[in-house]
Amino acid sequence: MPRRTVAAVAASGLTIYDAVPEALFLTKDELEVILADTLVGEFLAYKLRTRSKVAKQLVCKALGYPVPQTFKRVRPRFPGQDLDVHVQKSNNLQIWNDEISPTRRYAIVRLDANDRVIAVRVVSGEVLALYDRTGTLTQKFQARSRTPVACSVLVSSADTENVRLHAKGRRGLVPIRALFRRLRKLENLAIRDPGVDQERNRGSALHQRICRLVTKKPYSDHGQFPDIPDQLLEIKLQTSPTIDLGLVSPDDESELPDVPPFRHCDVRYAVYFGTPQGTTIRLRHLVLVTGAEFFSFFRRFEGKVRNKKLQIPLPSSLFD
Repeated sequence: MPRRTVAAVAASGLTIYDAVPEALFLTKDELEVILADTLVGEFLAYKLRTRSKVAKQLVCKALGYPVPQTFKRVRPRFPGQDLDVHVQKSNNLQIWNDEISPTRRYAIVRLDANDRVIAVRVVSGEVLALYDRTGTLTQKFQARSRTPVACSVLVSSADTENVRLHAKGRRGLVPIRALFRRLRKLENLAIRDPGVDQERNRGSALHQRICRLVTKKPYSDHGQFPDIPDQLLEIKLQTSPTIDLGLVSPDDESELPDVPPFRHCDVRYAVYFGTPQGTTIRLRHLVLVTGAEFFSFFRRFEGKVRNKKLQIPLPSSLFD
């Protein structure tokens, strides 16, 4: 499928600045496969400005677009595919004079010490926000329970109408009621706590457990949203009342870039509340709710901060 789409892009005569029809719009996963196939092994031993230009030229060729004589100073750099490209020799991603867009895709081209491309990962802005620890992103949504959570709760008695409409076309999608029964099996489970400053690693241990419960696919975390796309499931592990939600509100009705025809508000949120116990976290209660009904149970609050330069430490596991 990706190669046929690339051929269709090449035959269309479109440039990287032109809007593309839905059939030619590549998903995040398709972008990652195509760019990795083309770029891995290339050497980018140039000065920074030249290196960036050469990388963009390679991306044009990989996606089937003609290479422009000069690249316009627009954001994103590839408007038709809503894609930006960053070449990284370290895990410290720097974004200058631009704000993180939740739905934009960010291709991160990783170099080794000899300037050879060793990996390409594509993540959404929504997921990129989760790696930020400085609080300098333009906007992050946060929420907390309206009342203390004293027991497990299935807030949404049914999936959204849109999920029910398209569920028959997605084999293996567990309805929300059955999903709640499966996820409750983890109540009172103790998982390893790598430390309060290791939020993503804490979540990974829970993520692995849930994968074994609800999907036959192996655990993987390459910056996708939601955490388990084939189950439309986002996972939150809470040892404090405040829930970080990233750049997109759960009740947002815009389409998920990589899981069409579903929307952000169709995502099911599994919020586990746990208690730290030495080197472990004991899972106490589960709240399961659709994005559409998220704020019927949780209270929204948000803040805005602006900065001209964003520095985001990327986890090494992103390139595993």
